[in-house]
Amino acid sequence: MTDYKTIGDLQVATELSDLVESRIAPGTGIGVAQFWQSLSEVFAQLTPVNRALLEKRQQLQQQIDRWHLDRKGQPHDAAAYKEYLYEIGYLEPEVGDFEITTTGVDDEISVQAGPQLVVPVKNARFALNAANARWGSLYDALYGTDAISNEGGAEAGREYNPARGAKVIAFAKQYLDETVPLVGNSHADVVKYWIDQGVLKAELKSGAQVGLQDVIAFVGYTGDEQGPERVLLKQNGLHLELVINRDSLIGAGDSAGMEDIIVEAALTTIMDCEDSIAAVDAEDKAEVYANWLGLMRGDLTETFEKGGKEMTRSLQPDREYTGTNGELVRLHGRSLMFVRNVGHLMTNNAVLNAQGEEIPEGILDAMMTAFIALHDLKQLGQLRNSRTGSVYIVKPKMHGSEEVAFTVRLFEMVENALGMAPNTLKIGIMDEERRTSLNLKNCIHAAKERAVFINTGFLDRTGDEMHTSMHAGVFIPKAQMKQTKWIAAYENNNVDVGLACGLPGKAQIGKGMWAMPDEMAAMLEQKIAHPKSGATTAWVPSPNGATLHSIHYHQVDVFALQQELRQRTPASIDDILQIPLMTDPEQLTAEQIRNELENNAQGILGYVVRWVEQGVGCSKVPDIHNVGLMEDRATLRISSQHMANWLLHGVVSQDQVEQVMKKMAAVVDQQNEGEAGYRAMSSNFDRSVAFKAAMDLVLKGVEQPSGYTEPLLHAYRAEAKNQ
Repeated sequence: MTDYKTIGDLQVATELSDLVESRIAPGTGIGVAQFWQSLSEVFAQLTPVNRALLEKRQQLQQQIDRWHLDRKGQPHDAAAYKEYLYEIGYLEPEVGDFEITTTGVDDEISVQAGPQLVVPVKNARFALNAANARWGSLYDALYGTDAISNEGGAEAGREYNPARGAKVIAFAKQYLDETVPLVGNSHADVVKYWIDQGVLKAELKSGAQVGLQDVIAFVGYTGDEQGPERVLLKQNGLHLELVINRDSLIGAGDSAGMEDIIVEAALTTIMDCEDSIAAVDAEDKAEVYANWLGLMRGDLTETFEKGGKEMTRSLQPDREYTGTNGELVRLHGRSLMFVRNVGHLMTNNAVLNAQGEEIPEGILDAMMTAFIALHDLKQLGQLRNSRTGSVYIVKPKMHGSEEVAFTVRLFEMVENALGMAPNTLKIGIMDEERRTSLNLKNCIHAAKERAVFINTGFLDRTGDEMHTSMHAGVFIPKAQMKQTKWIAAYENNNVDVGLACGLPGKAQIGKGMWAMPDEMAAMLEQKIAHPKSGATTAWVPSPNGATLHSIHYHQVDVFALQQELRQRTPASIDDILQIPLMTDPEQLTAEQIRNELENNAQGILGYVVRWVEQGVGCSKVPDIHNVGLMEDRATLRISSQHMANWLLHGVVSQDQVEQVMKKMAAVVDQQNEGEAGYRAMSSNFDRSVAFKAAMDLVLKGVEQPSGYTEPLLHAYRAEAKNQ
């Protein structure tokens, strides 16, 4: 039962009111009463607008449903369909050419290209790990993952394996030769590095002395010129650091005394209040905001046990070096942090209005996360996040330019309430909903003074594709989606529009997640496709993933590539509008149907059981083949909508769905056997809250707004918490 404190005409949960009064408000110059009064005014003005936008989503969906139902059994008329979408306002007349005018953007967004992490801010340990993943050990990332094969006796074990270590060092030296090459020689032949009048020199085994091919790649060092401890280099805007220590286990066996290579990895991290967390009430929201406060102040810590020892994690300080001219070089020690607010759909009981109604959670997030960010802007804490005085807020699940414009209006009101300069609050636009993809140029235009980020998200985008066209017919199997024409056009369109709107130098163009944290060899082979697509950032599932993905940005000069991509023919809206339907569902075999159902059901249950029963919104969930996938709600949306579509069109029956869900529940229970706090579903289906939630996500999938999973998940999580 939530306790409330009446403040003006609001009822504020005591957890939240206490946090604001004791920790957030002090030092900001914003009084407690002033803050809540401002919040009340924002709610009063924007809640009706928020509600109207959601009603428009529903009306458009009903009109599209009616279009497909009226033409059931007829061939799809793409031209008439497109014309109809313009007629109802789903497709917008495109604005004229323009370029964004965003200013005050930190270098990690404007002039650097590199990996991006997304992490649940509700988990302090994960959040700290992600923020600290700005710098990562290449040796550790290689040694501890399958990026290095086990062949030739190079297995990783509890003790250090010299054979594996030799493979790591060989990989790393080749990486140096490709990234910061020496003149005519290999880093593998170096016996000593030193600095001579601001220039890096290397002595070879032959006695020869050489320098770097690109002398300006040398940035600085620590220690003595004749025996530096760390050598700082830079290529394609990313730094790397040679760590020299002949007294260490690794350094003692290396001709140059090199102990490690530290690479600049996760340039940015999205601290997530949305898809990767389970925050359903005031208690959860207070925890989320407290962690964000600790990150903005730089004093967040987390103590935990690892290997039988108690450890405390905190944020890393900045890094300092002596530059080539003897000047101090200071580099940011942590990822530049975005915060992802929730979308426009949900409400939360953390704050109630005068009528006792829950208020829009997206409005609450904007006010609270910006209020907390004042601690960074006013330098009230120990460390800085933005050095340019900006607050970076990713806004997900916006449908079309009207909803982006609404977010701009919300941010303007928040800035006025908190005494911030105009356009302090920057917007990251998630290109993950169909109306946004098709009207992307208009969406960016609506936020042209604030835009710092656009990003594609295959899973959510496909989930919305399915829900929007639910009545059009039977969708192709999930595994075939990535090979469809509309997906390729969608991904290319994001880059094409971003380039045309002048994002380079002012904003990131991003791509989605590599979901398999244990499959780093495959990631090294495949994920280079993201920088090659023209994206300045792409999501990775772990700090190790960020470290290894950074290699791709040394291999690809993204900003130079973007100039070439400007010349290509832009992606076609007609291609994006192609609906991924089966031409003949009758050709599906019983085995194909069973495999698709089991894959979807296992994915749904494996994620839902942790979300609902344990409040875990993002974790490594084993798939049906026991491959660990880093999952959040986007996976759940696509799987549940796919099953709902096949059920709607009679490809499967409700009885089939129920039977396969029960079968897969037993599989998921076995996969989680022995996990602390786990409650099995298959021992009592009637009593399992998680199983009921999973079933509802499918059986009620057609009626869920935009196919979103939040309404059902929140209700069942609240039920589980009250058991």
